[in-house]
Amino acid sequence: MKIKHVAFIIIMTALLVSLGPGPAAAHHSYSAFEMQKDMTITGTVKRMDWTNPHTWLWLDVPNDKGGVDTWGIEGMSPNYLARRGWTKNTLKFGDKITVVIHPLKDGSHGGSFQSATRPTGETLTMTPPITEP
Repeated sequence: MKIKHVAFIIIMTALLVSLGPGPAAAHHSYSAFEMQKDMTITGTVKRMDWTNPHTWLWLDVPNDKGGVDTWGIEGMSPNYLARRGWTKNTLKFGDKITVVIHPLKDGSHGGSFQSATRPTGETLTMTPPITEP
């Protein structure tokens, strides 16, 4: 009887472990973004927050009234970006860039970072393949 009890515990533990947490990507919802739409904006880097769980780019974008609007653009995690060659200084204060985003559905000044182009023509993306040594 004792062996059946131990076997039952082992089977139940294995079952529970196999049903454990889902993929890590499941924690994030992209429902706030227009994922089927790209928007291009050009501005000056105000700040780049190299923070977990996601980086944030703050971009001052000229508006049609002669002023600037600050846009908040969500990026991938520092760890993810570092594995793809980014550093906390890849984008820095004063850099003039053109950014492609998936804009926010509510029309406010923000979006999900897709790529950026520097005045030199260099394109930065958050999703290139990992290059292994």
